[in-house]
Amino acid sequence: MDSPDQGATDIPVDAVTISDSTIRFDLPNLKAYYDGSLQPDGSYQGTWFQGGTSLPLDIALTETEIVIKRPQEPKDFPYDVEDVMFKNSKANIKLAGTLTTPDGDGPFPAIVLISGSGPQNRDEELLGHKPFLVLSDYFTRNGIAVLRYDDRGVGDSEGDFADATSFDFANDADAAVAYLKSHSGFSAIGLAGHSEGGLIAPIVANQSEDVDFIILMAGTGLTGKEILKLQGQLILKQTEISPEGLEAYKHTQSAMLQIAVDIDNDEEALKKLSEESEAYGDLSKQDQQIIGYDPETFEAALKALLHPWMRTFLTLDPRPVLEKVKVPVLVVNGEKDLQVPPKENLSEIKAALDRGGNTNYEIHELKGLNHLFQTCETGAPIEYSLIEETFNEEAMDLMTRWILKRTAD
Repeated sequence: MDSPDQGATDIPVDAVTISDSTIRFDLPNLKAYYDGSLQPDGSYQGTWFQGGTSLPLDIALTETEIVIKRPQEPKDFPYDVEDVMFKNSKANIKLAGTLTTPDGDGPFPAIVLISGSGPQNRDEELLGHKPFLVLSDYFTRNGIAVLRYDDRGVGDSEGDFADATSFDFANDADAAVAYLKSHSGFSAIGLAGHSEGGLIAPIVANQSEDVDFIILMAGTGLTGKEILKLQGQLILKQTEISPEGLEAYKHTQSAMLQIAVDIDNDEEALKKLSEESEAYGDLSKQDQQIIGYDPETFEAALKALLHPWMRTFLTLDPRPVLEKVKVPVLVVNGEKDLQVPPKENLSEIKAALDRGGNTNYEIHELKGLNHLFQTCETGAPIEYSLIEETFNEEAMDLMTRWILKRTAD
C-alpha cells in the first residue's frame, strides 16, 4: 500500500478479508487496520485505525492519477542552498540539514527551524505538506538565512529518535545554533519552533548566549497533560461522537494521563491503564471508532503513554522556562488551532513573560488559521492534507517583518 500524503510507499499489507459487503486489511508494521463497507457505487466507506486513533477513510477506483496540489512549494531557488552536517557533541551524533542563504552581500540574520513532535525531516514533511521548505524559502527570498535539519534518527541525521525527549531535541537545536555561530556571515541568530519546537526554543534560548531572538509558532503555555486534555476534547467535538462518549473520553483520558504521570513502573502503569480503558468497551461501536478504541490494538496506544518522551512531555511546564527568557519573543498561533488552543496557551505565555520582566515580545492570534498555519474551515486535523495551502503567506510575512525589524541594527 502507498500513502502519498505521508510520503510512504510499499507498506506491507497482511490478512486481507473480503466478503460480499465488507473489506478488512491489516498493516502489522504500523499496528493499523482498515474496516470498510461496500457502497452501491462500488466504493468502500470505512474507518482507518492506527495507534489508538481513527479516521474516516473512503476507498474507490479511479482511472486518473491523483495529483496532490501544493502550489507554495518552490520551483526555483534564487539563493544559495547548501547541504550541511553539524555535530551535537553532548550526544555524539551528527545532524544533517540544509542551509539557505540570501543572494547578495551579508551579513544576514539567520534562523534555526525546530520541528514539532514526532520524527520529522528537515522540511517538517507531513500529510503531503512541507511547511519548513515553504517557510525557509519565504524567509530566504526576503533576506533571512535559514538552517533546517532532519530530526535525530531521521533522514541523514544520526542518533536514535525513539529514546529521545524534548531536552535531547533542545540539545540538537543548540548544536544548530553553534554551527551558525561558527560562520561569520550572520548578523544575528534566532530560533523558530513549531508546536513542540515552540516548547524547545525557550529552553535553548536560556542555555545558549548565542540566541538573539525566538519565535513560537503554535508553542505551548501549558503542560503536556493540560494540552492533551484540551486537544482531545476539542478535536472530538468536531466529530459525531455522542454526549455519553465524550464524557467517557474526558473521564478516562484524564485518569490515564494521571497514571502515566504518577506511576513510574511501566508494568504497573500499563495494568492500571488497561483497567481504565475498559470503560470504552461500554460505548457504542461508532463512539469506539471515533475514539480509536479497539481491544486488539489499543495496547499500543497505552504503551505510547509510558514512552520516555511522553512522560517528559506530560510534566514539562513551559511557564518557568518562559519566565527566564530575556531575548525578544514573537508568539503566533492560529485562531482555529485545536491541537494547541490559542486562548488557553497564549494567555499563559503572556503571563509567564510578564512575570519574568520581558517586555520585548509580541503575541498574535491569526484569524482563520489552524495548527499548521493553513487557512481552514474548522481546524480539525483531518482537514490538513485536504488544504492546498501549506503555510499562510500573511503569517510568514508577519514573522519576516518582525525578524528584519529586530535585527536591523
